[in-house]
Amino acid sequence: MTADGASPPHGRRPDRDGEPPSGGQSLLPRQRREEIRRRVVDEGFVRIEQLADALDVSLMTIHRDLDVLQGEGWLRKVRGGATARPSALHHGDVRHRIATMSGAKRELAHAAVALVEPGQSVLLDESTTALALVDLLPGRGPLTVVSNFLPVITRLGAEPGIDVICLGGAYYGAYDAFLGMRTSEAVRSLRADVLFASTTAVTGGQCYHQSQETVAVKRALMEAADQRVLLLDHSKFLQRGLHHLAPLSAFDLVLVDRGTPSADVEALRGQGVEIQVAPALDEG
Repeated sequence: MTADGASPPHGRRPDRDGEPPSGGQSLLPRQRREEIRRRVVDEGFVRIEQLADALDVSLMTIHRDLDVLQGEGWLRKVRGGATARPSALHHGDVRHRIATMSGAKRELAHAAVALVEPGQSVLLDESTTALALVDLLPGRGPLTVVSNFLPVITRLGAEPGIDVICLGGAYYGAYDAFLGMRTSEAVRSLRADVLFASTTAVTGGQCYHQSQETVAVKRALMEAADQRVLLLDHSKFLQRGLHHLAPLSAFDLVLVDRGTPSADVEALRGQGVEIQVAPALDEG
């Protein structure tokens, strides 16, 4: 019962400051936030009231949890709820990014690996487009692969003929990558033969991303490579990002998939961009 004799909403007992307890029954805050993250990622959008009812906690507790999860990059807090859908400020969950445009990414990877020569040092950024290269690199060894993307490190760490250098820093779970000032500093201590990278969005011949931390690391990677190769599936030309990364002309080669409109390809060539369309894969 509350001070005026009424029952608290949703049948939850108030805590000392008048709000229901923030633990969510037997769940610890970390467990509760993981459940919130899972629901938002799986459903795309979930209302705050639904989360409060499902987890038996107050609306204020859900607001606080969403603030934490948004700060970590897992989701985006919007009016009335939370969403995992990408926007100009939110990149989207890494699991969904890996599954998106997978065919185009394979085409780009097969075109890109032809540029790799045994004995080279290769930089890979935290993009899922560059990740598609990983399974092809052992066939080009010996190589030294440098990355801040944890899936790259775990997949190549046990491969014979591949030396892996992990770029540390602050770990961002939503990206499954190391980002931030320390990561950028680690990059600047290296010099590599080639960088394979991607970006979230391309507008007017310029690359954009949702995360300032990611932009800082990508710029450091670009400065550390003798050759810069940008991998773009055609969906990137339809996306939007808030933070400017670089012009397409800053890359030595831009690889696009066959779904990229030919008019866009020719327009970029007219702007002085070195661009190549990846050929179709021979599935046979």
